[in-house]
Order: sequence, then structure tokens, then C-alpha cells
Amino acid sequence: MKNYIVFDLEWNQCARGKAESIEDFPFEIIEIGAVRLDEQCRVADEFHKLIRPREYTTMHYMISEVTHMKMKELRHDGERFEDAVRAFFDWCGEDCVFCTWGSMDLTELQRNLKHFQVPNPFPRPLFYYDVQKLYGLCYKDGAKPSLDGAVEELGLLEERPFHRALDDAYYTGRVLARMYEEQDWERLLSYCSIDYYRLPETKEEEISIVFPNYSKYVSRIFPNREAALQERTVTKMNCYVCGRSLRKKVRWFSPNQRIYYALAVCPEHGFLKGKLRVKKVDEERVYIIKTLKLTDEEGMAKISSRLEDLRIRRAERNRAKRRRSRHGDGEQK
Repeated sequence: MKNYIVFDLEWNQCARGKAESIEDFPFEIIEIGAVRLDEQCRVADEFHKLIRPREYTTMHYMISEVTHMKMKELRHDGERFEDAVRAFFDWCGEDCVFCTWGSMDLTELQRNLKHFQVPNPFPRPLFYYDVQKLYGLCYKDGAKPSLDGAVEELGLLEERPFHRALDDAYYTGRVLARMYEEQDWERLLSYCSIDYYRLPETKEEEISIVFPNYSKYVSRIFPNREAALQERTVTKMNCYVCGRSLRKKVRWFSPNQRIYYALAVCPEHGFLKGKLRVKKVDEERVYIIKTLKLTDEEGMAKISSRLEDLRIRRAERNRAKRRRSRHGDGEQK
């Protein structure tokens, strides 16, 4: 039987500010909370551990204000991260699906695993359910509200507080259970999320997944943006319904070199809009997230309008450069 592990983390950060944080380790986990849901999203068990911090041993004032946790409590009742996280994974078992509110908890859990040299047991690629995203798809036209906002909107508020790991995991599980009751559950389960902490290392490991109304591709790491955009797998556009390779009606263009847009036409299924997001790994290296989605005349017009706005801005910049150049030549004379 499949289990849904809904978990939440609380973490501390450097009390002296970001500038003095440990490189690649901005947050140290101080609490793990989780609930296990069965296939009908009923609570089957709970897990909770406090963790004794070893890097950021002074509580950041914002963390203290939000969680009401005290360093004295963590020193007295907390366990070593290595022991707590191994107990957590043992409790999860093998046949489980991880669920979180947003994507940060998975990222920070894996950062802490790496920092404290605990083997990362997650599969690659790691698919999980972002309950915040699912809630937004079901009730908010894609917007991503806070957990407490979602709980209040669904009338699920109890005496339990927010901003403690077990309580937030419990509330996230309640939201998931409500969606199980009210939504097309099987269709909802097709909207899994992809964790980006450990990226594909080779072309063979690159990720392509088709959702009910769009497709997503996650590339391997490239040495720079230019190298990524020269890779045909990155720039090609295939209709995710029929698999047909399409010619572009509007070639890839970018208003800011971080996001690129394109437009193609499938003779059977209509307009297909493309979006490339260039994500940094470090100062030079990047990876690409490509999303393709069928669209209508209005969606096509938006892409065309973005391109036209870009052309106008470029023309204005070029005219301004020519004016400055003429002005400079006149001063020299």
C-alpha cells in the first residue's frame, strides 16, 4: 500500500546575518515533523524530532518570533541531525510518496544531508507532490497562497498553532485530504513536481514529463547560457499530445536573457507556446527548464505582443545609442 509522507521542517539561520552564513548552508534544520497518510489520505501515524544545532547555535530573532522555539529547549531535548534524519527515513519506509507545502523543505533537507555527510536516500529524479501548487491549481487559478491562508479558506483551522513542523505537516495533510474528497484525485496526482536539487548529470538523465495540459523538460548542467541554447534538445518544440516535431512560427526570444519564449503550430492540435527558464547553478553554469503548452489565439497574441514590445525597446535603445554617438562625435570636432 502506498503511503503519503507529508513533512515540514523548521530551521535556524545565522544570527549575525547572511554575510556570515556558511557557504551553501544558509539554514540548519532544528525540527522535523511529518504525518503518514494512507491511500485515502487518512492520518495513519505521526513523526516528530527536535534537532540540536551545531553550526548556528544562536537563535535568529525572526525564527524565534515565528516558531517560539528557544535554543535552551533544542540543546536539552534535541538530537544530532544524523540520528534524527535517519530515524525519519526509517519511519517513512520504502513505498512512500513525499508531499510538502512548497519546494524549500526538500531543498534544505538535502543541503543538510550533504553538509552533515549523510547519504542522500532520495531517488533520482525525485518526484514529489507540492501541496501548495496542487491547492493553487484546484482553488486559486494557479496562485500559491500561504498554508494558514489555505487552511482558513477551507475551514480546517483547529486549536493547533502554525509554524511548528508537526503542526504544519498536519495542516498540509488536512488540505491534501480535502482535495482527495473534493477533486478528481487521479487527475490531480498527475501533477507531480520535480526536485531540482540534484540535477541531471548527462543527456541520458535529462527529464521529460507530460502533464494533462503541458509538458516539462529539465536539462543537464551546461557550462554557460550560450552552450545551453545551442543544444537542439533544449530549443526543439514537439507537440506533447501527438509527439510531432514542429516548425517555429516565432523563434525563441528573450526580454531579459533569463526567460525565453517561442511559438509553434501543430497542424492537428493548434498553437503551442514555449517557455525556457535559464536557471543558475553558479556564476557561469546553468540548466534549463522548458515548458510547452497548447494555447489559443489569445495566447498566440500575447507571445506576438511580447516580441513586438521587445523590438520596440531595441529600436529605441539603438536610436538612443546613435544620438549619443553623434553627440560624442560633435564634441570631438
